Amino acid sequence: MRYLGTNIEMTVNKLSVSYTDEGPDEAPVIILIHGFPFNKSMWNKQVEMLIENFRVIAYDIRGFGNSGAGLVDFSIELFADDLIGLMDALKIEKAMLCGLSMGGYIALNAIENFPKRFNALVLCDTTCMADTPEGIQKRMLAVDNITKYGIEPYANETIKNLFAPESFVTSKEKIAAIKEMIMKTSAQSLSGTLIALSKRKETCTKLAEIMVPVLIVVGKEDKITPPEAALLMQKKIKGSILSIIEHAGHLSNIENSFDFNNQLLKFVSSIHQQSDQHTKRDRLVTEVLNSRKITNDEKMLLDLNSKILKITMTIKDDYPELSKYLDEMPVTIPSEKDPEVTLNLLKGYYESLHSLLNKYKTEYPKIEE
Repeated sequence: MRYLGTNIEMTVNKLSVSYTDEGPDEAPVIILIHGFPFNKSMWNKQVEMLIENFRVIAYDIRGFGNSGAGLVDFSIELFADDLIGLMDALKIEKAMLCGLSMGGYIALNAIENFPKRFNALVLCDTTCMADTPEGIQKRMLAVDNITKYGIEPYANETIKNLFAPESFVTSKEKIAAIKEMIMKTSAQSLSGTLIALSKRKETCTKLAEIMVPVLIVVGKEDKITPPEAALLMQKKIKGSILSIIEHAGHLSNIENSFDFNNQLLKFVSSIHQQSDQHTKRDRLVTEVLNSRKITNDEKMLLDLNSKILKITMTIKDDYPELSKYLDEMPVTIPSEKDPEVTLNLLKGYYESLHSLLNKYKTEYPKIEE
């Protein structure tokens, strides 16, 4: 049974996890993973925008918001396992994944280790690089300062780097909300996560293996994971899209939610549209074939339809980066009164798919298993 609403609690990996679940039952699923040191409420504007056409899951990572911390040491791998555990508990087989900053680290780890569970990826204000020695030293100093001086000095210092300069003038309420999120996080969770972030592995060498559509979003004035880091990922992930958000720093989804939401909605809607078109195409072909007794032409149509289905599934499962090209193929079938036109259309469609796949295999032979 599905429970709708915010701050729903569920036990995952022997841990109480707080999550939001909104949107239609049968809609495509998108999961939002918050950054450090925030909670799921940072996605409120995105949840509000998406729930009309998508099932949206936003959850608190262990130790943040209303989720329990557990007793084991934090790590990005543990956070990714929690994500998969939540998907299993909610009976979500496959989803689009969107992570900001630390949420991006978790998303990259999850798609590396559980690639079949995701059909699209959105990486926001994040990086594939591990911490530099200087970065590790800075995190360890922060751990010491939290122990010595408490959370508020850490929150005040962190805020300075999160926002674009203009946000300190135009977005004071948003800044106050972010500070409140930090202040409500326990010192133990802050310190444990800082240590986990300092130990995380780079994922840059794995980016070429990502086989789903990817959108990369970054605030133009992000000082923590700057546009250069986003561009590096975009170059390594074939077919990925890069969007730079004006008037935003590290929290682009909050500082300029209008532009961020436009880019996010455009991307996830394109993934949804591809799925709808594939379903419509298969249904219409079946209707044509079932409308009359099978003739020789229809036997040929049936054979072509079988080939199209097989090659389409090969592209979806093994070469999802080519899925966007399926949109260029016909999505309607002519009237059964003109089977010759129908046959020619499907033949041309199959040949186009076959040519596309063979060309891609020739140009990128290493991608094949």
